[in-house]
Amino acid sequence: MARSGTLWAKLLARSGQNCIFCYNDLTMLNYNEIKERKYIVLDDTPYEVLEAHVFRKQQRKPVNQTKLRNLINGSVRQETFHAQDTVVEADINKTKYVFSFMKSNRQNGVDEYWFFEREKRSNRALLTSELLGDAVKYLKEDCEVDALVYNDTVIGITLPLKMTFKVIEAAPAVKGNTANGASKLVKIETGIMITTPLFVNEGDSIVVNTTDATYSERAQA
Repeated sequence: MARSGTLWAKLLARSGQNCIFCYNDLTMLNYNEIKERKYIVLDDTPYEVLEAHVFRKQQRKPVNQTKLRNLINGSVRQETFHAQDTVVEADINKTKYVFSFMKSNRQNGVDEYWFFEREKRSNRALLTSELLGDAVKYLKEDCEVDALVYNDTVIGITLPLKMTFKVIEAAPAVKGNTANGASKLVKIETGIMITTPLFVNEGDSIVVNTTDATYSERAQA
């Protein structure tokens, strides 16, 4: 069965076409095709699939247990899909945007992050910290991101898998501490702490994995 709420009724009413053509116009995902980094529609709302795990409960039919993030308000929900379930894949386009600045809105108590389209600076987008989630840890002025565009509106971003940051604080390595795998915490320019090898110094630039906030390598000059 379809798990998209009233979406189908609305699409049918708008199209004036028969059901066969409506199915052909949309991409449907079976329960086991709902995977991480996919975008789906539930209850007329776009969601990002954060986690997905297909397994069989004892002698029962397999299910797909997922964790989904609402791309409109940033909330997270758990959802279980069964073998007979199908969902609509959200029609989300990606456009290159550039992070411009952040300001605090004192009236509603949220931080606002402003972006502009790389190819058309007059196209601007505002996203709150609630919608951006952990992505705010990596935003620095003029960094480029993929904006998620749904129904002609920017509703979120995806970061590059790896980004380069300047180290602004790093304790000097302790003399004689040469143990394999020895590490230390350093602060990068966005203010977060990253675990790095001992040889990383203040002023260095390092490459960070944005999926898990881990050190990748020292950036080449």
